[in-house]
Amino acid sequence: MLWLEDYLNNWKKTVIIVSHARDFLDAVVTDIVHMQNKKLTRYKGDYTNFEERRALEAEQREKAIENQEKQLAHMQSFVDRFRASAARASMAQSRLKAMAKIERLAPSVVDPSISFNFPDPEPIGTTNLIQLIDVSFGYDPEGPPLFKNVDMTITANSRICLVGPNGVGKSTLLKVIFSELPPTRGFVTRHNTVRVERFTQHHVDQLNMKKSPLEMFRTEWPSDPPQKIRSHLGSMGIAGKLALQPIYTLSGGQKSRVALAKVTYTNPHLLLLDEPTNHLDLDTVQALIRGLANFSGAVFVISHDEHMITAVCDELWVVEDGRVFSFNGDFEDYKKIVRKKLHGK
Repeated sequence: MLWLEDYLNNWKKTVIIVSHARDFLDAVVTDIVHMQNKKLTRYKGDYTNFEERRALEAEQREKAIENQEKQLAHMQSFVDRFRASAARASMAQSRLKAMAKIERLAPSVVDPSISFNFPDPEPIGTTNLIQLIDVSFGYDPEGPPLFKNVDMTITANSRICLVGPNGVGKSTLLKVIFSELPPTRGFVTRHNTVRVERFTQHHVDQLNMKKSPLEMFRTEWPSDPPQKIRSHLGSMGIAGKLALQPIYTLSGGQKSRVALAKVTYTNPHLLLLDEPTNHLDLDTVQALIRGLANFSGAVFVISHDEHMITAVCDELWVVEDGRVFSFNGDFEDYKKIVRKKLHGK
């Protein structure tokens, strides 16, 4: 996405962007248009400035409401004290008329909050969950491999983000780790009691759209009590009527939450996440980040969301030119190297 940031920052014409990537918005936009209750409000500045302005406006509105309530209470107190007094009845009536004309301030509309509560797995008495030993893989036996000689270990405490250009084999490596694809050379070893679940870019498409989330879970786990399933769905923001309506009627973000609920239902020790922020709005992305930060298991993620990478991961692995290697630095350091390659300097 760095090339797009640079391109847009050099573009001299107006561009309208719809994006859920917070850092991308901060890097390229000059104005934010917020839509709520069928009304559009324009804010100057980037997304961080928009959040700060919205928070300040909400705080100011709450103070204004508090002051208005105090004023109305004072006027009502006068009316209650003197409405029965002949000498001051007209003054009390005047206060009542004034109160009726005051337009009550409504509380700020707060965006619906969502939280992810990932169930923590039980300890399994080992540090190393999965090891890749001299692993290579290629779809064409006669052609060069996508990657080769990969040696890496995923531990119970790993927080790894896999980065690299599109098309270099990041999702394929995830499939090899998940044992969906066997390596063409080398070995993938997994502790015999470790539970691994994977969320892919296309996981939502694999849901049974005609069933409700509750029906889908009961089909897969028929012996589990419905209340246990509903509690888990609720922990992923699929509560109340959402758990009972057909999945095809849910929004893209709600479908992603159902898919996330499905892959976390077995309390995995390791979550493999391939672009998990797709289809999620900014508030839900933030909730996902908080959920992963509180998750006690291991996380291996492919993402272009800089905010997620820096908040969740403490290791960067790079796929590049057929190699997979640990990057010595943070994501900002990695961006500088990519920019240097893009611009040749």
